[in-house]
Amino acid sequence: MKKLLLIQLLILFSIVSFAQRNVLVLAHPTAYNLELFTNLTNKNIIEIDELRILGVYHEKETYDYNKSREFIQENNISNIELREIKETVSADKLFQANACSTSFHSIFENSKGIIFFGGPDLPPSIYNQQMSLLTRMTDPYRHYFEASFLFHLLGGSQNPDFMPLLEENPNYTVYAICLGMQTMNISTGGTMVQDIPTEIYHKNTVEEVLKLEKNQQHRNYNNNLSIDSTLFSGSFHQIKIQDNTPLTGDFESNTQPTVYSNHHQAIEKLGQNLKIIATSVDGKIIEAITHQKYPNVLGIQFHPEGTYLHNEEIKHRIKPTDELVSGKQILEDNSSYEFHLMFWKTFSKKIIP
Repeated sequence: MKKLLLIQLLILFSIVSFAQRNVLVLAHPTAYNLELFTNLTNKNIIEIDELRILGVYHEKETYDYNKSREFIQENNISNIELREIKETVSADKLFQANACSTSFHSIFENSKGIIFFGGPDLPPSIYNQQMSLLTRMTDPYRHYFEASFLFHLLGGSQNPDFMPLLEENPNYTVYAICLGMQTMNISTGGTMVQDIPTEIYHKNTVEEVLKLEKNQQHRNYNNNLSIDSTLFSGSFHQIKIQDNTPLTGDFESNTQPTVYSNHHQAIEKLGQNLKIIATSVDGKIIEAITHQKYPNVLGIQFHPEGTYLHNEEIKHRIKPTDELVSGKQILEDNSSYEFHLMFWKTFSKKIIP
């Protein structure tokens, strides 16, 4: 009888352990990011129905996460939970074992993957640079938390003796979008260009930037000259893919797709073990990176997640004189919407092989 009970307990323990790993983590789970993500899952663009979602954030972030809880309750979402990290996170202890290390390890070992979303400028002090007059720091504790988390996941040249969490599970999935990719880079020891127009294209006025080729404009600078609320905040432009496989599996029909981006900073020096897999058409901006040791780690500078890219009813314009148009229509007109679908299909297969 005791032996039977022991076997039953072991089976139950195995089931519980498996269920705990049936989790995808979202960093910075604001109501906006939760809406973007649930829109993708509701449309079956991301196909991970059996997974639970865990949103993680630091208590000192500037965002009010009561709004996220309200979004979850108002939409009767049962598979999303939030976890607030309260341990101290400080700028001088990001790239070493610290008070958050136990939480990072617990989240990692009980999940299948994590997504880091876009956001504001990184504090340059994290990557040992002085702050440009064009850099704005608005949410330092979010950056400290996510930079330290990514360092714990991937390791970095700042601390070569540190053992990354992915050594325990090299196939763990880490996707990082826009700010997320930038944070991945500095967390592994890389640096940043703090302003693309002035540092890379040597343009000092909005008017000069708007005269550049479309593929050299990485946000919509028409917003600097207009108060038109119908303008896209970002820019549609092409990228040049060097290696499609990490981005979209075996999909090879479009190696210069049009994407949507909204940033003024870019990777300068690559972090440890990172590899470039896509650039801007002129080769001056890094648009996608992967990891040389861990196959399911991917960072992208563009945004494939926006609701306005997947809903024809949401319409904006590039310039005040343009007609209203959906982002999806722009992508379809440039034979690039399938690329976005394949991007998320590839992600889904990495999470649930």
